[in-house]
Amino acid sequence: MLNGDAIVVDSVSKSFGAVAAVKDLSFVVRRGEVFGIVGPNGAGKTTMLRMIMDIFRPDAGRISVYGQAMDDQIKQRVGYLPEERGIYVKLKVRRALEYFARLKGLSRPGAQANAEKWLRRFGIEEFKDRRIETLSKGNQQKVQLIVAFIADPEIVILDEPLAGLDPVNARLLAAIIREMAAEGKTVIFSSHQMPAVENLCERLLMVHRGEAALYGPLDEIRRSQTGVEERLEDIYVRIVEGER
Repeated sequence: MLNGDAIVVDSVSKSFGAVAAVKDLSFVVRRGEVFGIVGPNGAGKTTMLRMIMDIFRPDAGRISVYGQAMDDQIKQRVGYLPEERGIYVKLKVRRALEYFARLKGLSRPGAQANAEKWLRRFGIEEFKDRRIETLSKGNQQKVQLIVAFIADPEIVILDEPLAGLDPVNARLLAAIIREMAAEGKTVIFSSHQMPAVENLCERLLMVHRGEAALYGPLDEIRRSQTGVEERLEDIYVRIVEGER
C-alpha cells in the first residue's frame, strides 16, 4: 500500500517558448479526496495535469506521487482522462476497452469482465461491437471515461470530464466519483464548469493565467473575498475583472 499525500506539486513552472503556461504553482492533493482544479480554458490546468502524468517535464519545481517521481509502476495505478480523446476510434468499443485494460496489467478475463461491468454502468453495452467513431460525442466520452476507470486505479485524473455529457450522465459521473472517494481513491476533477466542481469537491485550486489565484477548502474560498459565501464563478469573474 502506498503512503503519504497522493500528489505534491512544489513550485512548478512550465513555458512554451515565450508563453508561460504554469508559473510557480504549488498544491497538495490528499489521499482519498476529490480535489478540484478550476479555471477557464487556457488557464494552465491541462498543462499542469500533463506534468503530473509525466507527459511534459516542468522547467522548474518538483512533482511527486506518493512521495516519489512518477514512473511506469506508479503510472499503472493512475487512470487518466485527457482533455483530447486518446482512444483508437477505428476500433470496436469492447476491443478498445480490453486493449487498454491489458496495458494496465489486467488478465484477459479480468479485462473482459471490467469492460462489461463499466459498459453496463454507463448504459452503453448495446454499442460494444460498434466502432467508436460511429458513436455520439457523449458516448465517445463515456468510452474514454471507462478507459480511465477500467483498471481500478488508485488515482483518477479527469481533465474536463463533462465534455459531451448530458445532465443525466453528468449526474451519473458525479455518483461514480463519490463512490471512488468513499473507497479511498483519489480523484482530481479539473474543469471550467465551476458549479460541477462545487458539487463534488471539498478542496480546490483556482488557476488564473498559470498561477494559483486561490487554494484551499471550498468553504474558505467562498468567503475569502467578502466574508460572505459566494459562488466560485462569481469569485473568479471578480478576480479577472480586477486585473482590467
